[in-house]
Amino acid sequence: MQTRTDEAELIRTLTPFEGPPPGDLPPRLSNPFHPAPPGPWGLRAAEALQQRLRRAPAHHEALWRPGGGKMFGVLVVAAPDGRVGHLSAFSGMLGGAWSVEGFVPPLFDPVSRDAFWPAGEAELAALEHQHAALCRDVETLRARGDTDALRDVEARRAEVEHVRAERSRALWRQVTRGYVIPNARGETQTLAALFEPKPPPGGAGDCAAPKLLAYAFRNRLKPLELAEFWWGAPPLDGRRESGAYYPACDNKCGTVLPFMLQGLAVDLPPPATASVGPSVLHEDPWVLVVDKPVGLPTLPGRHAPLRDSVLVQLQPRFPELTSASFLHELDPESSGLLVIARDAVTRASLQRQLSQREAEHRHVAWVDGRVEGDAGLIELPLRPAVHASLEACVDARHGRRTRSAWKVLHREPARTRLELIPTTHSLLTLRIHAAHRLGLGTPITGDARFGREAARLMLHAEAVAFLHPHTGERLSFTSPAPF
Repeated sequence: MQTRTDEAELIRTLTPFEGPPPGDLPPRLSNPFHPAPPGPWGLRAAEALQQRLRRAPAHHEALWRPGGGKMFGVLVVAAPDGRVGHLSAFSGMLGGAWSVEGFVPPLFDPVSRDAFWPAGEAELAALEHQHAALCRDVETLRARGDTDALRDVEARRAEVEHVRAERSRALWRQVTRGYVIPNARGETQTLAALFEPKPPPGGAGDCAAPKLLAYAFRNRLKPLELAEFWWGAPPLDGRRESGAYYPACDNKCGTVLPFMLQGLAVDLPPPATASVGPSVLHEDPWVLVVDKPVGLPTLPGRHAPLRDSVLVQLQPRFPELTSASFLHELDPESSGLLVIARDAVTRASLQRQLSQREAEHRHVAWVDGRVEGDAGLIELPLRPAVHASLEACVDARHGRRTRSAWKVLHREPARTRLELIPTTHSLLTLRIHAAHRLGLGTPITGDARFGREAARLMLHAEAVAFLHPHTGERLSFTSPAPF
């Protein structure tokens, strides 16, 4: 039950509409992942928020600094007493604050976070300083040729790197357990639970849409129309324009919103399906090797367990398979070979081979532009999950070290064909390595997220090779690229 304080907060946060209504109220919430512009009620609410932002000099100055813009959102809602108004939210922080008057609050309790966050950040900063000092010592000893001391310092540096990574992961786990995500049925989940077994991506739960829906559910408001827009200077990658409307993001909201919308009448599209399924190239009691077609996800997703995917299509024939059976994932937009372990012992052996580079997973790709040099190695620290911005994907402080080797296979005037061999396996790694300025600086052709759209993403896993954990035989499989 709402208290008077709750009602007073709701009155401050719920903005009534002024003037004649722009038309009939929407019967149900539209699909938040659909790229269509909002309807008349959403447009009216968004324009009202944009006017408010123009009249706020402090926000205006920060938002229009280079790279300082951000996503904002409005949600048209109906109260139980018949009032119709809209709520406003921003992604992340605004002016260095999580809570700003006139906007819905974050999905965590800032007071609870402040009890552990400053100390955790201070510990990470101290480890970062210690690591930087050891890196300088390594360079000095290497220049002197002092191999005995160098080995000792390198071992200490590796230990600090390990401790820093563990502390960072522990702090992030503690943070994500503090986010409480409600849905329209009255159920709740922590942010950590929604993304298990993987850690949530940075910024998950901080987008405008989850904040707006959570506030509406907790105050018994019926969501009617959602609109999200960019306001301020464009991001450094230039992929947003002030005043333009954008759908909810896939990498963060793609997991959070499907849970939140359970129990709510909402127009959602049918799940995408691929025209063909995976081809099984090798089958024995311990290992499967399959060829994934373009357009088919590897796994269905935690909150859409029946979504068409390699796993869902294989389970009728191989019922023992789970998400944990897959040694690696391929992006839905890519194609090629996947290795699947049918039991835990086999999986552990194959994972060890991949980590120690005894197994190989070779890709081929076309990239836009000319790649200088003939071969090389890309090493970038990537966050456990990818941010929307390409620049934010690389994080020297919190990122996990990723590595991929590359070799030029063929050059054309406007593009280059490459061989790519990752030694760390996670979604988007090769796409980031290709597109980022600290990598090749040339996005993979057809990468609509980090480059430009084309008929398809020109990335294909063409070969795998590994030592069979039970027979000892060296197995190799190839799948010629379809481009």
